[in-house]
Amino acid sequence: MAVFLLFFYVIVTCIVIWRASDGFEAAASYLGRHLTEGVKGATINAIASSMPELLTTFFFLFFLGDENGFSGGIGTTAGSAIFNGMIIPAAVIFVVIFSGVAKKIVVSRKVLLRDGIALIITEIILITMISGDTLYWVQGLVLMMTYVIYAGYTLGSMKKKNKNEIEEYEFEIDRMPFSHSLISLNLSSLVLGKKNINTSRAWTLLILSTLVIAAACLLLVYSIEQMGQFYHVPIMFLAIVLASAASSVPDTILSMRDAKKGNFDDAVSNALGSNIFDISFALGLPLFLYTIIYSPIHMSPDIILQSGELRMFLLVLTIVAFIIYLSGKSLGLGKAVALISIYLIFILYIIGRSEGYEITNVIAEYLLKIVDFIAVKWV
Repeated sequence: MAVFLLFFYVIVTCIVIWRASDGFEAAASYLGRHLTEGVKGATINAIASSMPELLTTFFFLFFLGDENGFSGGIGTTAGSAIFNGMIIPAAVIFVVIFSGVAKKIVVSRKVLLRDGIALIITEIILITMISGDTLYWVQGLVLMMTYVIYAGYTLGSMKKKNKNEIEEYEFEIDRMPFSHSLISLNLSSLVLGKKNINTSRAWTLLILSTLVIAAACLLLVYSIEQMGQFYHVPIMFLAIVLASAASSVPDTILSMRDAKKGNFDDAVSNALGSNIFDISFALGLPLFLYTIIYSPIHMSPDIILQSGELRMFLLVLTIVAFIIYLSGKSLGLGKAVALISIYLIFILYIIGRSEGYEITNVIAEYLLKIVDFIAVKWV
């Protein structure tokens, strides 16, 4: 009975994270209303929809501590990155085609190349930096700086938006009665009521949404930790499947929403930009803070091997997805099916590894050989 309750908690956290993230995104979008399409998706939207990954990774590390917390954090961020890179673009394609918005998706080549190449570079940095049996604050700092450089370049290359486009945002706020907004966790309506959004109200909404998301993420971490103890399964494997999917709900909803409006660049760049944020900042900031406040993280041989193969698998799948994105001039149903199939293969691999199947062990050995070849050995 206790196990079913834990699964129920995970479902509840998915719903709470989704609803609270709507408020966070509304506030963040208003504060970043000067950004153009493609840039907004890669920065403001990506950070807003990736807040659950950041908070989940933070609680994993500070709640569980040391290597178990880090394994949960890297499982969440890497698993979320694979989910975002495969499932979100596929969902966007299905929504656009079956809702009649368009027969296919055409995404700016510039956006794909910018975010795709940045993502691959970020993952290579992750592999080279997170290695050895001890993690220090400098590794977290380098990961954070990776996102700062990417965001700086993206914002620096942005074209200015005209005034009419900026003012249109006011009409996107969903209005509901106070009682209904409280029950449905419509935080935008709860904070704004019938008032127009402004900077101070946007910040209030942002802070309230963050607190609600944080509470849900804490419950998610507790549930996964208890499941790991009950099933005797490494927390990393559970985080890859459950925590990553739960924390990726906002990314999926936001991208689908942008796609329905015809903002295809934002829909795809949100997924790729979220991955860059997850891998660099959502993992780097908790790692930096934990090692500064407490001490370096010492990892067991099992955690080193598991995190190494996961990071390498992430890079391989990202390159495969990138090739799929760039092949041809548009994204259609064939590519959507291919992306979903790759994700299902990844999930089967994770299940096989948790059960110790021989074929997955052989694949893991090859992945780790590549990691050993390119990783930096920290002393």
